[in-house]
Amino acid sequence: MRSLLGPSFVLPLGLALSACGQPDTPQVRIAEQRHENFETIGDAFKTASDELKRSAPDVAKLRVSSATIAALAPKVESWFPPGSGPQDGVQSDALETVWTDRGEFRRAAQRFTAAATNFDALAKAGDVAATRDATKALGGACKACHDRFREKD
Repeated sequence: MRSLLGPSFVLPLGLALSACGQPDTPQVRIAEQRHENFETIGDAFKTASDELKRSAPDVAKLRVSSATIAALAPKVESWFPPGSGPQDGVQSDALETVWTDRGEFRRAAQRFTAAATNFDALAKAGDVAATRDATKALGGACKACHDRFREKD
């Protein structure tokens, strides 16, 4: 049986789809990588949160998730260099205030890093009850930043 998706169909389709997105510029690649990094944090947070809802959480999964979040958290501020925001023509969920209110954004990123570091330390120690409590602080740090620096969904 012959495939309908032969080379003569796939190449033009690929070219057409690539034309639908943003141009391939360093600023766009930064925004795309930023998005992927936040997806990684979100996935790790969901895994940890789901585990903590269980009566007997898998501490190994919890530790992997908390380590991922703690490793990425200190890098958040660096994911928003000048020229990589909506005011520069780059599609992003980030609001212009990330770049215009750098001091407050820096403080929000530092609060997130502190919450992520604490969450990771508690998970590594295997203290499930304290890690559950720390999830609230970590989620609150995420929400505070989203409320001020991210477009509403």
